[in-house]
Amino acid sequence: MSTADLDAVQRAYDSWAPVYIDTFGSADKASEEDRALLAEWASTVVGRVLDAGCGPGHWSGFLHALGLQVEGVDATAAFVEHAERAHPGIPFRVGDLRRLDLPPGSLGGILAWFSLIHLDPAEVPGVLERFSAALRPGGTVLLGFFSGDALRAFDHRVVTAWAWPTARMASALDRAGLEVLTTDEHPQPSGRIFAEVVARRPLR
Repeated sequence: MSTADLDAVQRAYDSWAPVYIDTFGSADKASEEDRALLAEWASTVVGRVLDAGCGPGHWSGFLHALGLQVEGVDATAAFVEHAERAHPGIPFRVGDLRRLDLPPGSLGGILAWFSLIHLDPAEVPGVLERFSAALRPGGTVLLGFFSGDALRAFDHRVVTAWAWPTARMASALDRAGLEVLTTDEHPQPSGRIFAEVVARRPLR
């Protein structure tokens, strides 16, 4: 993804932000399955959490309510502004996930919930390597994404997104130095497949 591509994603989400916030701006509007999944993951996390691609901050607020120290970052200024208003006790900032300055070993967990879907697949490994380096030994990443039988772009409701075969995403995490713990897929009535992977930085 070039700077121009990122600008296009930011413009698309800025223009769609009011609808997105109204539709998805609270964890209560997410599925019960997603809330249970994130709560289960959160119960295993020790240390500070980065909500990478936090959108309007709903999952940051959810994790904070569960007792985690969380920070949110997103490329869309309109989302960050809303998140700061909705969750004043949580730090949020505008940032590019490809260029985050994350101190090595500083995080206990990273949530990347459908936040890498607009990245060119060639840039995803570099982001995963940054995640891996930022996690403390034993720290985990929970990654949500669209799955499919092949790596391909599709017309997302906001801007072009990518679907990854779950095994291929797991392999990318492995190559980034993370140990894959669990994978799962959830076919949707729309025909899309939601997937998640939990991966851990090895203890040694």
